[in-house]
Amino acid sequence: MNKENQERLNIYIEKVQERAQNFLGYPVSIDFDYSELYPLLKYPLNNLGDPLIESTYDLNSRSIEREVVQFFADLFKAPKDNYWGYVTNGGSEGNLYGLYLARELYPKGIVYYSEHTHYCINKNIHLLNMPSIVIRSQENGEMDYQDLKEALHLQRQHPAIIITNIGTTMTEAKDDISKIKKVLKESAIRSHYIHADGALAGTYLALFEKEPRFDFEQGIDSIAISGHKFIGSPIPCGVVIVKKNYRDRIGQTIPYIGTLDTTITGSRNGHSPVFLWHAINKLGREGLKARALKCFEVAEYALEEMKKLGIKAWKNPNAITVIFPKPAEEICVKWQLASDGEFSHIICMPGVTKEKIDEFLKDL
Repeated sequence: MNKENQERLNIYIEKVQERAQNFLGYPVSIDFDYSELYPLLKYPLNNLGDPLIESTYDLNSRSIEREVVQFFADLFKAPKDNYWGYVTNGGSEGNLYGLYLARELYPKGIVYYSEHTHYCINKNIHLLNMPSIVIRSQENGEMDYQDLKEALHLQRQHPAIIITNIGTTMTEAKDDISKIKKVLKESAIRSHYIHADGALAGTYLALFEKEPRFDFEQGIDSIAISGHKFIGSPIPCGVVIVKKNYRDRIGQTIPYIGTLDTTITGSRNGHSPVFLWHAINKLGREGLKARALKCFEVAEYALEEMKKLGIKAWKNPNAITVIFPKPAEEICVKWQLASDGEFSHIICMPGVTKEKIDEFLKDL
């Protein structure tokens, strides 16, 4: 590398290190240490195709990926003899996969999702060419179940494909699966599919099994989470868990790679499963719980300190996202705040400390 490019790289690295110090607006953890795994960066790990079936491409992490999938299948109480999943490039791919399975199961189904659902759902619906209806949200960002009931009643001749949010983008609101199931029953809609978008909150809420639950025992058919958010990873990643009998509808044998491809992308990053496996085994369930409890504690602290300053801040129950009136643009830029209309939020991810909150509040 010539001197000019080396200098450019050094400046870029310094900027990344500096910007990582003021990072409160997005749900990404930056407190991880994967230095033990650096030797693997020398190799092109590629988990081609189905994680359960070996391939002639042997530079992979399939065995480790299967353990990661099993961890999340257990966490979300997937049926022991009827689950399948894989490590994705992120929550958006997991949501695409859930919608893809639902479309194959119910080709004439209509997708229902709330107005506060992540933008990837609308994009994925467009990619899959699926009819859809947007449901109103309540003031806190949760789905309006009465509006859902009215929409279902008008289209009751069609199967219902419902996207539920386990933590909306701006307010971290959670849709109640039990209420959705009740609406489906009252509307006499037997053919339905429920996908849970648990990108942010899915992992840490499932650790505590708090009500309302959103797992497979509660009635979901698939769930997607992000790995780079609560757990943390240098590469965006996620996990999708589905019912295996649904996945069996879409598998294709590919002679070139010597395996079955049931995934969206085919070639898949083989490093991310190792990162997730490393974190899960290093922390264990109890360590992950302690990680989550710290986030809850910091979020409560941030909320109370804002109120002391007279800021009209609020948050949803069991959430680590604090919402408040949008501040001056220079503060939004410095702290990389996500905003929607008149409101901004901070997300008290792992690694965000009370000291960092104090520093932010001085600016605010």
